This record gives sequence, C-alpha cells and structure tokens, in this order.
Amino acid sequence: MRIGELSERTGASRRSLRYYEQQGLLYSRRTGKEWREYDEDAVVRVRNIRELLDAGLTVADLRPLAPCLGEALDPEYCHRVLEIYNSRLTELDRRISDLSDHRERLLGRIGNR
Repeated sequence: MRIGELSERTGASRRSLRYYEQQGLLYSRRTGKEWREYDEDAVVRVRNIRELLDAGLTVADLRPLAPCLGEALDPEYCHRVLEIYNSRLTELDRRISDLSDHRERLLGRIGNR
C-alpha cells in the first residue's frame, strides 16, 4: 500500500509516517517511481507506535523495540519492552511526585493569605 492509504488506515499523517521511517521505526520499499510501498504489517506497526507515543514513551524509547513493533508487543517475545515500560513508569512516578510537591506548595501559599 502507498503512504496515503497507510495514513487513512492508521490516522497518522503522511508527515508522521515519513518521520517514523526516518527514525527507523517503520519500513518501506521504493517502487520504480520512487514511491514508498508498505506491507500490510505496517498498519499494526503504526498503530503500536502511536499507542506507545500516546502512553508517554518517546521515539528514542521505541527504537530498541523496532523489531517488535509489527507484533502484539508481548513481553514474552519482545524482552526489552518490560525494561522500557518500567523505566518510563519510574520517570512518570517521579514527575507525579514533583508535581504533587509543587501543588502542595501553592496550596500552602493560598492558605497563608
């Protein structure tokens, strides 16, 4: 399928698809006219990429997972996935704690009027 169809089927913009390819997360082959041609598994791959980015992972987090992105991302088969998930969860917990501290400080200032 061409980039337009992949974009329609996944909801990802053509620009995003080209970016994912530049970052090594998505693969295509070139036709004789230099058009990108994607396999059917690209749909699953792009959906996984978008879901993981929406969950707070970064493109850098996804690079080690690139071989697994066309699959269900089962930790049994993609061993790095748990390590990356746990690392991101630790970072999110730290940020939540920091934000809670900031919130408490602001609430304290409101109460000191």
